[in-house]
Amino acid sequence: TFPSNQDKLSSSFSTAGFGNSVIAILAGLVSNKAASHGKLRPWDASLDTKEGMFFVDGYLNPFDIALLALICCGICATFLWEENYGESGGKENAENSPKWYDGLKRAYKTTIRNRDILLCGLVSSLFEGSMYIFVFMWTPAMQNLAKKEEGLGEDESVELPYGLIFSTFMVCCMTGSSLFSIVAERMKGEALAVVVFAVSSVAMSLVIVSSNSNVTFIAMNIFEICVGMYFPVMGTMKGMIVPEDQRAAIYNLYRIPLNFIVVSSLLAHLTATQGFVAVTIMLITATFLQLALVRRRLHVISLADVATQLSSDDDSSHIE
Repeated sequence: TFPSNQDKLSSSFSTAGFGNSVIAILAGLVSNKAASHGKLRPWDASLDTKEGMFFVDGYLNPFDIALLALICCGICATFLWEENYGESGGKENAENSPKWYDGLKRAYKTTIRNRDILLCGLVSSLFEGSMYIFVFMWTPAMQNLAKKEEGLGEDESVELPYGLIFSTFMVCCMTGSSLFSIVAERMKGEALAVVVFAVSSVAMSLVIVSSNSNVTFIAMNIFEICVGMYFPVMGTMKGMIVPEDQRAAIYNLYRIPLNFIVVSSLLAHLTATQGFVAVTIMLITATFLQLALVRRRLHVISLADVATQLSSDDDSSHIE
């Protein structure tokens, strides 16, 4: 039964990633169109741009659309989602329920004692941290390359179709999700993750050394394909490694190093080149940690196979 459940888990994460990418592509196209609709201006047309406090149009339009989308999501969640009280028996047992930090304490002990869970958390934090730094850095990186190719100074501005570029990234992300559903039938998730992290490292290295905007853009798209493959791969791995009864608490612990990486990168005021160097180092580290996890998982699986074989031999001897 386990292989079929694993296949369903992989298929579910792949489908979810594909759907997210489709929505993101549409959002990028709509945002690009909205941002180009009119110039930024004060809410009160009688005020000067420097005097106004509230502004409309220009690059604020995509944020206004996002606000409306969030309001719609909140309304749908309020009326369509039911509260999940788990197995505690509902509200009447809330007074007898454990304290809020008991779950985190158990999750921390489990994570420290189980090397697989710890490695999985470190790998996911490193990759997702590199992904967020990439989100911060791809815009200034593309701007710098565009300025160099057009012979503009550092103080001069250059207009790029950011919405279309983002949509292109999301197409690549969708491609990665679809590619996962094909490769997952022939390759285990742990081994596939090693390939994803290694290719991501190479792509980010190209971004560092390349001075050509086309090469840089292609490398960024390759990284986005890896991002599209990462989410179903990591979702499947977490589903197999993290115990279900502590999953929510352990996932919260995974966010701690991730948030530390993101906040540190922002406080450090990294340049685009420095940011991509940090991303490359994290991806290379994630690749080696994932290799260690693969070796451990293969050892665990081999031991499980031996135990199953011994159990079947014992059953056969009893039958005889």
